[in-house]
Amino acid sequence: MIFESFMEIVDYAVEKEKEAVAFYSELSKEAQFSGIRETFESFAKEEQKHVKMLENFSTENIEQYKIEKIPDLKRSDYLVDIKYEQGMSYPDILRLAVKREEKAVKLYSDFNNKAAKEEHKKLFQVLAQEESKHKLKLETIYDDYMAKMGD
Repeated sequence: MIFESFMEIVDYAVEKEKEAVAFYSELSKEAQFSGIRETFESFAKEEQKHVKMLENFSTENIEQYKIEKIPDLKRSDYLVDIKYEQGMSYPDILRLAVKREEKAVKLYSDFNNKAAKEEHKKLFQVLAQEESKHKLKLETIYDDYMAKMGD
């Protein structure tokens, strides 16, 4: 996909974040366990914050974020893409969510690498970092679950 301007990138990113809000909201409604329901509700709220961050971009707001290295368990590197289906098993939901976060990290990392202005780079670094945090949390939940199952 080729973007002609920063605003086209932002518009695309906003749509992807809105999709993520809908995805996590749906998962939270279907979750059988209160802990995972709360996790998905929390992710939906965080993705909504990303929408607002993109829609109301200002250098002052973005400067408050500290960029830090988020560990990558790389569990998602060995998972295949799957499509969402209502009633999916818990491990499949986690696999799907991890892969979605992996793609979001890549998207924002790619945007960061192509951004011309430093404040735009910082925005995409912050968003990549936020998505990396989601990915790490989901990979940890997935890892813990699979360990309990004997994997």
